Amino acid sequence: MFKVEPAAVTSLQRTIAKSANYAILYGVSAFGLSQATKIDQKEAQRYIEAYFAAHPRVRAFIDRTLAEGRERGYVTTLLGRRRYLPDLRSGNPVARNAAERMAMNAPVQGTASDMIKIAMVRMHAALRERRLQSRMLLQVHDELLFESPPEEVERMAGLARDIMESALPLAVPIVVDVKTGLDWSQV
Repeated sequence: MFKVEPAAVTSLQRTIAKSANYAILYGVSAFGLSQATKIDQKEAQRYIEAYFAAHPRVRAFIDRTLAEGRERGYVTTLLGRRRYLPDLRSGNPVARNAAERMAMNAPVQGTASDMIKIAMVRMHAALRERRLQSRMLLQVHDELLFESPPEEVERMAGLARDIMESALPLAVPIVVDVKTGLDWSQV
């Protein structure tokens, strides 16, 4: 997006790129992106345009998703879970726009939800099979929080990474960051 080497990306650039990624999938306008990132609206519009220029397949994915959603009345995750959106055909522009934003987002967020659920089921089974004392405590969006005795922390970190990265085979590699600490505030 900024045409710089990955090592040269600043935290502000990363925040803008991450916000732009999510914003585009949520169907946000340049105004919405400017509000989220505290940048000028014209600059936000340039980022959105640059994003689509650099990633034309994302634009094609969004257009195809909306067209299929209008035709079928629903969109799906990669695993086929459906999100029904009858307002995609609504004559009310406010209702239709809201449904379009949901339709653009549901396949991506829904697939992420499918992935974390698969990982949780597999983690539960792995903990039992290995007779570990560690416990899965909490899921927050795409994160899992575990409680482990000190002697299991390293093993758990590798296990969680392996299971989460392989939950759903994709063409794009899934990279999992693992952090440890005495409590959640330290990670």
